[in-house]
Amino acid sequence: MFHIENELELKDFHTILYENAKIDISDKIQKRVKDSFIFLKNFSENKVIYGVNTGFGPMAQYKIDDKDRIQLQYNLIRSHASGTGKPLNPIKVKSAILARLNTLCLGNSGVHPSVIETMVALINKDVIPLIFSHGGVGASGDLVQLAHLALVLIGEGEVFYKGKRQPTSEVFAKENITPIKVELREGLALMNGTSVMTGIGIVNVLQTKKLLRAALDCSVAINEIVSAYDDHLSLELNQVKKHKGQQKIAKIMRESLADSKLIRNREEHLYTAKANDTVFKEKVQEYYSLRCVPQILGPVLDTLNNVEKTLIEEVNSANDNPIVDVKNKLVFHGGNFHGDYVSLEMDKLKIVVTKLSMLSERQLNYLLNHKLNDILPPFVNLGKLGLNFGMQGVQFTATSTTAENQTLSNPMYVHSIPNNNDNQDIVSMGTNAANITSKVIENAFEVVAIELITIVQAIEYLEYQDKISSKTAKIFKDIRKIVPAFKEDTIMYPYVNQVKEYLMKIN
Repeated sequence: MFHIENELELKDFHTILYENAKIDISDKIQKRVKDSFIFLKNFSENKVIYGVNTGFGPMAQYKIDDKDRIQLQYNLIRSHASGTGKPLNPIKVKSAILARLNTLCLGNSGVHPSVIETMVALINKDVIPLIFSHGGVGASGDLVQLAHLALVLIGEGEVFYKGKRQPTSEVFAKENITPIKVELREGLALMNGTSVMTGIGIVNVLQTKKLLRAALDCSVAINEIVSAYDDHLSLELNQVKKHKGQQKIAKIMRESLADSKLIRNREEHLYTAKANDTVFKEKVQEYYSLRCVPQILGPVLDTLNNVEKTLIEEVNSANDNPIVDVKNKLVFHGGNFHGDYVSLEMDKLKIVVTKLSMLSERQLNYLLNHKLNDILPPFVNLGKLGLNFGMQGVQFTATSTTAENQTLSNPMYVHSIPNNNDNQDIVSMGTNAANITSKVIENAFEVVAIELITIVQAIEYLEYQDKISSKTAKIFKDIRKIVPAFKEDTIMYPYVNQVKEYLMKIN
């Protein structure tokens, strides 16, 4: 059981999302939520409070009769449950629920405690609301996507339960879950916020961490395959560049290569020899895709860490409107639901992930082009040249997918279209940014999977199994369990997808 009492961290999301930990809420938080609800209920009497006794958005100028206040919330939820496109996958929806739950637990929203109880039940019983990918502009938060969550909480709409899409009412009856009853402003409080874009963003960060490890493993292995010199990874070279990410990447690669029998020491091979030749047969320095890995993946790591920091700050923030301040006994109207922080970070993340996929594609090309590497057959073809094709076919897929990433990396952060009768005259498009980043990350896993299969084939051809580092040897064995060595041409797509799934699941 995971006890929610303090601020959530990235590792907490991993525990709940990927280890399926059940959650409960501390007594302190439950009291805080209850106190916030009671205060707002009392404070709102004889006052004009947005979303309690007014219309929404540009309709806020209209006062709502007391007898219609509860119906107003239901109308908001039902009318805005208007998403289209593909349903978000269960992990992202669960992450979004956890993110919304956490911000409501801060006590700045004035929701009834039953909202917290029902959201906890959804997480613990793996009842996944149907939330569509299209609909959010990220200004009043994820209005459309969060409306679908709110729709389920009131017992309507649809959910995914035990792998099937089913009516919410039927699943709630099976699992003895009680729908919430709107008491005050639960509709607006659930919908005004950045929790879907943030929840998707958290999953993106967790997946990018896996992706970066895989890209590093590939970079280590390819340096071994070509018997690269060691000085481009040295402490001495990388410490004179002050970027922490570069230094960390170089350190990881040095440690991974510590027991490799293939990496060469430049002092032994070049500095002690008599350089009488006017033209050197071997390259004095490796291509950039091999030599500049710390300088290329370093920014990826630094950006990833900054994205994580910003998203965790957002998760632990009140991103509602208005904000209930129980301590000072006031209600503040503003724009904490605006998703610019998340949108910008998602754009940054997809740019560096695209660069990672570009690095992977170039390393792949180096292995496949015998005129470049000068040690492998064309397309790492272990069969008969001319008759067989080796890895030739999958290179097209890697190239195409990398090109798609390059196009998808155009920023959403600066793409604003006013809507809502120009009430939302500048928006973040944060939900779109998070969704597109997810696609870029998935694409990158495909490119890295293709490179990894090629690396394993190259090691097989060169018979380096006993010379590679223990780290690369483990990867070699793991991939060989999925993809057997092949000389004859074989259907490749099942192998690529299986390696992709393997990379996306490793911890």
